[in-house]
Amino acid sequence: MNNAETNSETRTTAEASASDSVTDTAKANVAGPVAAGTQDKRRRNLIALGVATSFALASYGAYWATYARHFQTTDDSYVEGDLVQVTSEVPGTVISLDADNTQGVDRNQLLVQLDPADATVAMGSAEANLARAVRQVRTLFATSEQLQAQVADREVALKRAQDDYRRRVGLLQDGAISAEELSHSKDSVVQMQASLAEARESLNATLALIEGTSVDSHPQVLAAEAAVRDAALAIRRTRIEAPVAGVVARRAVQLGQHVAAGAPLMAIVPLDSVWVDANFKEVQLADMRVGQPVTLTADIFGGRFQYHGKLSGLSAGSGSVFALLPAQNASGNWIKIVQRVPVRIALDPDELQTHPLRVGLSMTVKVDIRDTSGALIASQVRSQPMPTQASRGNDPAVESRIAQIIAANTGSTRIAAATRVGR
Repeated sequence: MNNAETNSETRTTAEASASDSVTDTAKANVAGPVAAGTQDKRRRNLIALGVATSFALASYGAYWATYARHFQTTDDSYVEGDLVQVTSEVPGTVISLDADNTQGVDRNQLLVQLDPADATVAMGSAEANLARAVRQVRTLFATSEQLQAQVADREVALKRAQDDYRRRVGLLQDGAISAEELSHSKDSVVQMQASLAEARESLNATLALIEGTSVDSHPQVLAAEAAVRDAALAIRRTRIEAPVAGVVARRAVQLGQHVAAGAPLMAIVPLDSVWVDANFKEVQLADMRVGQPVTLTADIFGGRFQYHGKLSGLSAGSGSVFALLPAQNASGNWIKIVQRVPVRIALDPDELQTHPLRVGLSMTVKVDIRDTSGALIASQVRSQPMPTQASRGNDPAVESRIAQIIAANTGSTRIAAATRVGR
């Protein structure tokens, strides 16, 4: 029994081994074609990837050679603008504050009103000094006429004394008069000569003060007129107006504050004349010229709007040179750092009107450098001068007031206001 069971088990094991061998052989026969197909597919994929990569590189190379290499781009760009400081030209106390931060203002709009009391008092004093000067000059003219009459009188008196002396010389020879009387006559002539010389010198001194002038053109009167104009300017300067149109920023003045002359009160940013400073690497500057076209996008609009401008100038040096603490590359260890140079870009005013920008906003700049015929140094950055307040030194109202004071104190109405305006 045991031998039969053992033989049976041996046959079963042999049959199982034969069956496994047949299965492995079948699997091997099937796996061979599958592995070969996978390798072929992988090879085809790699070839396709290589072709696609080569095509992409060739396409980019052609794009760079024909288009991209003619542009320089940077996102290290920011909106810049004028920061117009508003200061007080005269000291005074703030009695009215008519502008605040973020507020838009027009040119010549009232911003701050100072107390005009002191300036008004000074104006009254200047007008009184002008009237006094006119009367003093009138006195000089009258004195000159008086001295001219006095000189004429002394000349007549001298001639009479001389005639008397000549007659007495002849009488002395005849014994009609004494020598003492002749001596007195001679002394009288000398006295009249000295008196005439004194009168002439007084007249010359007076004429030196008024010669070549009239009452309204005398230096004393002109100085008094200047004092009146200065007082009028002081009154006008108590009204502090906006020098340009823009947006108020950095307001520092408060109601009731006493401000000194020259103290900064606030700033105005004219947003209609901002520009962009793009900080390009030094390796990007070789072909940049003034006048090259520029396209820009602002982060505030997310690239939805494209600005257009022109390169208006390149800075005279890198930003590190003009820093508060310039780099000292000759001291200690040194690491080369690619420098950046600010490039100014003027924007289209019409586009700024439709899509206004704020100072400090980030921009992305692309400069078209194909045209290199422009200048390396800008001859004029601003296309128009910054508008400022018109000079009001010759205010018609003030000139009319001066003419009235002069006319009232000369006793004559010959001096008309019309002749004083614009003199």
